[in-house]
Amino acid sequence: MSRPNFIFITADQHRGDCLGVEGRNVKTPNLDQMAKEGTRFTSAICPSPVCQPSRASILTGQLCRTNGVHDNGIDLDYETGEKGFAGTLRDAGYDTAYFGKGHFSSYDARVETGRPEAVISSHAFGEDWYGPYMGFNHVEMMIHGHNYFTPQKPPKGLHFERFYYGSGRGDELNALYKQNGGDTKGAAQTWHSQLPLIYHNTPWTADRALEWIKFKRDQDKPFVTWISFPDPHHPFDCPEPWSRLHDPKEVDLPKNRSRDFEKRPSWHKAVVENTPQGDPESVRIRQEYSRIEPQTDDQLREIIANTYGQISFIDDQVGRIMNTLRELGLDENTYIIYSADHGDWLGDHGLVLKGPMFYDGLLRIPLLVKGPGVPEGQVVDEPVSNIDVGPTLFDLAGVAPQLCQHGESLRPFLEGKSATRDYAMSEWELLANRAGIALSMRVVRTKTDKLSMNMETGEGEMYDLVNDPDEMINVFEDPSYAARRAELEEFLAQRPDDITPNRVPVGPA
Repeated sequence: MSRPNFIFITADQHRGDCLGVEGRNVKTPNLDQMAKEGTRFTSAICPSPVCQPSRASILTGQLCRTNGVHDNGIDLDYETGEKGFAGTLRDAGYDTAYFGKGHFSSYDARVETGRPEAVISSHAFGEDWYGPYMGFNHVEMMIHGHNYFTPQKPPKGLHFERFYYGSGRGDELNALYKQNGGDTKGAAQTWHSQLPLIYHNTPWTADRALEWIKFKRDQDKPFVTWISFPDPHHPFDCPEPWSRLHDPKEVDLPKNRSRDFEKRPSWHKAVVENTPQGDPESVRIRQEYSRIEPQTDDQLREIIANTYGQISFIDDQVGRIMNTLRELGLDENTYIIYSADHGDWLGDHGLVLKGPMFYDGLLRIPLLVKGPGVPEGQVVDEPVSNIDVGPTLFDLAGVAPQLCQHGESLRPFLEGKSATRDYAMSEWELLANRAGIALSMRVVRTKTDKLSMNMETGEGEMYDLVNDPDEMINVFEDPSYAARRAELEEFLAQRPDDITPNRVPVGPA
């Protein structure tokens, strides 16, 4: 068999349980079919619970305190990014491409960075720029992708923004985008967008990827592409009719929807109530866009239904991609991987969005793999991470990595072998600009337990996921769990000793 192709598809902020096959009342027929035809990992976690650190870790195979992108607003070094899985496979003879939201660099940089993803610098990357970038030969990208910020008007912006305004209807589309087509009960950042579907970045991302796969790639080379959808990220702005696909009355609400900070480590309350630091505009955005106050049940139903619509819209594009591979005869030699950079609390414990509370709604992500030789319908509950994606591609392609890898190849699982893992690790180094306090968070998750600690203070939380899957009882100080806690702390200590100095963000995101 010739060297395999790889299609890596990600969504942004897609919880691991928000798949029909996981039992939630969300319509994902194509992803469910992918799980049926391949392998589903049910204990997969993200390497960091926010966008930039997670994406940099997936690309490089390194935890964020090693690759340096330990929070949003920190640019991934070009040299490091070039040695990630895309650049390494490119150097080994693969054609490489990226489509959609990148976020390997800060898009809200407050200083000139010279990066294409930064609003302030994007004007320098004209209509003829299609990469290379971060090891990808060909890129077609957008800035932000989350329409709290309407698309930047050219000459700012990238490929999506030029498409959007190239219609000559940019201002009209912005008004339609913001228009709410129905009552959403006052739910935070939630509306039925009136933006025509043809101008939405979900189908655009799939369109550009499919155009490249069919016509623009080097037909004489194997290929790897990362197709990165910006949704189901907030704001919860799913366009009609997809926003109407799930009746709010029929969505599944979390069992525990109340904040109980008195039962949790001190940082839970602090990061929700403290004032962020930084310039006034950054503080405003963090407080207005990155925090959501407690919602009523009716409001939460609106948020969840809208999120489900965003996911189903993406699921439809996944179906298009899989159908195209079959039509081109590429499915027999192509691995397709579906995952996300992180999840969303989506009402768990009275919280929405994300932060340093590593509940499974945020930490656990979808991880589906189908391809040549991958067992059909296999379910793996060993603790893995999507930081394992790069090492897996290297293993399957027979290519050596250029960077030290914190992830491990998933190949044994994909060949149906009885492999095991002790734990998967996640981390996040927060500076005071995000929530008014600095935190050095490290987390390990096993099949049965989870331990989160602030490594600077030793404060922590631990949950017995077998007897307490909803993570209601913090057993960190419980003497009956002392031996197990010691074992998990030993796992925490096994993090490689290659942490780099903290960096100063160039922007808030």
